[in-house]
Formats: sequence, C-alpha cells, structure tokens
Amino acid sequence: MQAYNFSDKIANLKPSAIREIFKSLTDPTIISFAAGNPSPESFPVPDLERLSADIFKNESTSALQYGLTEGYTPLRCDIEKRQKEVFSIGKDFDETIVVSGGQQGIELACKVFCNEGDTVVCEDPSFIGALNSFRSCGAKTVGVELLDDGLDTEALERTFKETHPKLLYVIPTFQNPTGITTSLEKRKKIYALAKKYSVIILEDNPYGELRFGGEEIPTIKSMDTDGIVIYCSSFSKILSAGMRVGFVVAPKEITTKMVVAKQAEDVHTNIFFQMLCHKFLTECDLEAHLQGIRDLYRRKARLMLDALDANMPKEVSFTRPDGGLFVWCTLPKSMGIDCEAFAKKALQKKVAVVPGSTFNCDTSAPSLSFRLNFSTPSDEQIVEGVRRLGEVFREL
Repeated sequence: MQAYNFSDKIANLKPSAIREIFKSLTDPTIISFAAGNPSPESFPVPDLERLSADIFKNESTSALQYGLTEGYTPLRCDIEKRQKEVFSIGKDFDETIVVSGGQQGIELACKVFCNEGDTVVCEDPSFIGALNSFRSCGAKTVGVELLDDGLDTEALERTFKETHPKLLYVIPTFQNPTGITTSLEKRKKIYALAKKYSVIILEDNPYGELRFGGEEIPTIKSMDTDGIVIYCSSFSKILSAGMRVGFVVAPKEITTKMVVAKQAEDVHTNIFFQMLCHKFLTECDLEAHLQGIRDLYRRKARLMLDALDANMPKEVSFTRPDGGLFVWCTLPKSMGIDCEAFAKKALQKKVAVVPGSTFNCDTSAPSLSFRLNFSTPSDEQIVEGVRRLGEVFREL
C-alpha cells in the first residue's frame, strides 16, 4: 500500500471521541448519555412536512438552485430581527450571514484571523468541535479554567499577557460540556479584558433559547460597541440539527472575509433548508414551539438530577444547569481513578458517557469529570442509566 504523507494540520488531529462513541452504540441495549443531540420529541415534524410541500409546490426552482453565499435574504432578515428582539444583538456596523451549522461559523472565524501557530484561548473544558476546528487551522489552543460562574478572569488576563492570542472562544450560556452559565459580572469583565488586550471574542450561543430556569443574562455580543465580538448560533437545537443551518453576526469587515472563505468551502448553505427555516419563523408559532422544548428539557433535566441525587454519593459533584442539554459530573480525587476508566466501566454496564478529557484544551491532561446528556435518552433510560452509573461508582 502507498504510504500517505498527510498535511501537518491533519496528521496529528484526533477524531472526535463523541463520534467514535457513536460507533459503539449499534447495540440497542446501550443507554447513551453521550450524545449532544436535541430530543427527537422537539422536532416540529408536521409543520416541517407541510412547509416543505409548499416550497416544492410553489418555489421549487429557488429551493433547488444555487444561492447567495451570504445566505437566503429573507432568512437573514428574520435572524436580524429576532436577534435584536431577543438578545439585543446587532449594531449598525454588524452584518448577519448564514453558515452550515454553528460549527462552520466557528471554523470560518478561526480561518480568517489565525495564522499557523497563532493562539486561541478557550474555556477549559470546552466544546470538542470548536477545539478541533482551531487545531485543524493550525492554531494552538490554550485553556483557562472554567469556574462555577464562568472563566477565571484573573487567569484569563495572565493568559492574554503571556500568549497574545488572536481569539477568545467562549460559550457563556449553558456551556458545552459543563452546562455552566457565565455571570453578568464576568461577561462584562471578559469583554473589558478582550478590549484591553485587542483580542477578538468568538461567542458561541447554540443553547441560549433553551433556558428553562433562572433569569436571562445579556449576551457578550449585546455589549459590543467596539466591533470585537463574533457571535455564532444556529437552528440546530430549536428546529433540527440535521438541517445544518447556522448564522454569524459580526462586523461587516469580518463577515466579508468569512464569505470569501466560505465560497472556497461549500459555496452556500443548503437553500431548501434555509427557505424552510424562513417559512417556519414567519408562518408558525415559534414561541409556543420553544416553550414546548423548554418544558420538555426542564422535566428531563430534573429527572436526571433527581436520579443523580438518589444514586450518587455526596463525594460526586455535578452541575445543575438552568438550560441547555448537559450535566457535568466530577469524581473525587480520593477515588484514584480517571474519567476514561470510569467511562469504560460504565460501557461494560451498557451506559455510554463522554470522558471529560475529550474536552480538554491540552489533549494529554487527565480529567476526573464526564459529560451526561439528558435531552436524547427516554425518561426510563435516564432513571435506569443513572442507577447503573451509581453501581459503577460503588464497584470502583
């Protein structure tokens, strides 16, 4: 066989551990807490079926033809209007573009700002999809510890001084993987530090509409009077993850470069699904749909937290999110075992969790934590799966 000489950017890039775990889930008896998927119960299938038929009946040529790289114009207008109304996002210097899922927005931001060897500072732990995007662009990821109320801002300032990063990547609301929400005080501090040290903030907010408890906190982008925040979000968690329709709000000078980079990747995001999103936003009751998702996730999160309280000893800590999809569990140091060993033992009991080391900025660093997802498993699976995790802890 030919010996392949892969590029430096790809040769050392590891596959997503989460995607690899999916390959082991062909056994229907396995209870999976490993996904990051929205609940199938959240998909508005009858509405999407009806709207799809209408598009193919009346607008088939537009749906099946090439489109603008910037995105389907009616959908861009919808997004701009909603982001201003809900999140106070969008200054005169900002522009909205549509991308192929929030993931592409993250990758494009790195591509237009980072040269080979540049630094991106991230919450530690952080979203593996973003970390791999940065690494694939040749950037170095440097982590700053994530505390219960957000980044350790003193450590963040030290890191800015030491590394002179191009980007700061944060998920301030219902963070993936931890479920933590950054406080308003820290959001203001993060913005001030980024302005002081000339660092562009990449704010990722895929879960912001999934709040089922607590009070709303302004986005960092809503504070952006200096044009230093790139804001990414998507319809993946509120309509369909498979549509791959996301968006970016950023200063026009930045989005212009992102559009050029996108043209080299996929020309434009799927037009049919953009049209479908537009029709849903304008013809359906989005607020009622969102409230249904929030009610569903409130119940499922409470079920998982109650099960953890009942089955885990007090030495095991876990986050109590007010929204999103995830709970972050941490084992005691005294246990003398890391998360990967725990995850392997759990899989033997047919329960899949994601080891916390997957989300580390330093891929060689150990972790005592693991991520649980409550949106995808059934109620029965949540109760039984957590019971089995309690057994794993006691056996170890």
